[in-house]
Amino acid sequence: MFESEINRRRTFAIISHPDAGKTTLTEKLLLFGGAIHVAGAVKSNKIKKTATSDWMEIEKQRGISVATSVMGFEYEGHKINILDTPGHQDFAEDTFRTLTAVDSVIIVVDAAKGVEAQTRKLMQVCTMRKTPVMIFVNKMDREGKDPFDLLDELEAELGIGVRPLSWPINMGQKFKGVYNIYQEKLNLYTPNKQRISETVAVDLNSTQLDEMVGEDDARKLRDDLELIEGVYNPFDVKNYLSADVAPVFFGSALNTFGVKELLDCFIEIAPAPLPVAAQERSVEPHEEAFTGFVFKIHANMDPNHRSCIAFVKICSGKFERNVPYRHIRLDKQFKFSSPTAFMAQKKETVDEAYAGDIVGLPDTGNFKIGDTLTAGETLHFKGLPSFSPEMFKYVENADPMKSKQLQKGLDQLMGEGVAQLFTHQNNGRKIIGTVGQLQFEVIEYRLLHEYGAQVRWEPMSLYKACWIESDDAAALENFKKRKFQYMAKDKDGRDVFLAESGYLLQMAQQDFDKIRFHFTSEF
Repeated sequence: MFESEINRRRTFAIISHPDAGKTTLTEKLLLFGGAIHVAGAVKSNKIKKTATSDWMEIEKQRGISVATSVMGFEYEGHKINILDTPGHQDFAEDTFRTLTAVDSVIIVVDAAKGVEAQTRKLMQVCTMRKTPVMIFVNKMDREGKDPFDLLDELEAELGIGVRPLSWPINMGQKFKGVYNIYQEKLNLYTPNKQRISETVAVDLNSTQLDEMVGEDDARKLRDDLELIEGVYNPFDVKNYLSADVAPVFFGSALNTFGVKELLDCFIEIAPAPLPVAAQERSVEPHEEAFTGFVFKIHANMDPNHRSCIAFVKICSGKFERNVPYRHIRLDKQFKFSSPTAFMAQKKETVDEAYAGDIVGLPDTGNFKIGDTLTAGETLHFKGLPSFSPEMFKYVENADPMKSKQLQKGLDQLMGEGVAQLFTHQNNGRKIIGTVGQLQFEVIEYRLLHEYGAQVRWEPMSLYKACWIESDDAAALENFKKRKFQYMAKDKDGRDVFLAESGYLLQMAQQDFDKIRFHFTSEF
């Protein structure tokens, strides 16, 4: 029973550049799972928040997702957990951390725009973690790039082999459907946002194909498929699972087309929960004892309830409500009376959850990102990096009477992983580093509304902050002395070098060859 529960789980993230159609695809997958009955339901209420607070206004005004949402549903005997991530690059950190909690990934690419910068960056994380990837080329009902050119671009830009498992028949106004190479069936396209088009098993060499799509398109389809067989190796699931090859599907999420092929192939070949590496050992999902880690903390922003939810990815065993578990960093036992699971629109209390699932635990300030919970064993899960920020500002207290509130607010917000805090060694000033401009607005807003603290930003020109280390203690000391006015400490007290320009960073790397420069905080 225990084994089969875990084996039927599929936990994956959907990632893409903003506007490639990620939320639409998520919605259509939920539609097939019966979790929602009308498309458009996810957009109108992304997991209802207990109170629609001003904070969420940012999401509404900008029309973007700023937080990862988790949705679970059943489909053909499988329990599927989707994590829909923010596409906006200012919230990339949230997406990077979400990737540590999933076993596979679906990347959505816009047929007209191809691979965009954000997608490339996220793909690097998948490659680093050897996460299996599937690609869905969306918006085939609009004019876009030639499919073969797109495949070449995917290989070149994402650094992974590709293998088409479905193939489009024309595109834009003339789009007639896709041929499902994986199941050897033809799917004819009828634009409809709620219903699914018809699927026919068809012999490629028969005249039936000519009748269905017209002689010219039938001839082109046969030629294309022959070319695919000639250029690409036959599809091998092993290569997909080892993250060497990404299967590619074509379709239109908005018109619910090509989505079912993706989902059917996905549940068949995507990995069930995989082992997770802890510092001490590798943790297998089928172990009896519960283990899990916090990969995200979402503060509610409701001024009446200062509650946060810690999202926990279960790595092994079974999680049960009201059973005491050990919080490794604090070395304390905690019981959770109202753990929640997330369904398209509802948040409900769960009595049990299995490896692969994601549960939300009410947090009153006990959790940090990266914390481990176990049934008793001492384990530390790693792999929740903070990336080197791109934007920096000095943060100054605008109201000297509220310095305590500011300190507390900065501590909590940095703990949530909103941004990173550095203390300059030379003048003791505090610097906040973020991945994007939007975070400064978010931090200022939250400090004022949640902690009653006002801040003033002062610009500073910095190119990069990078963590440094060396096996040679004398070389490290020498570097810190020579570069004293560019040194800072992060919130964990580690040495950080503040490079004012790309040139200075390059020179430092050349002149001090015994120093290692890191661009993520995990090394």
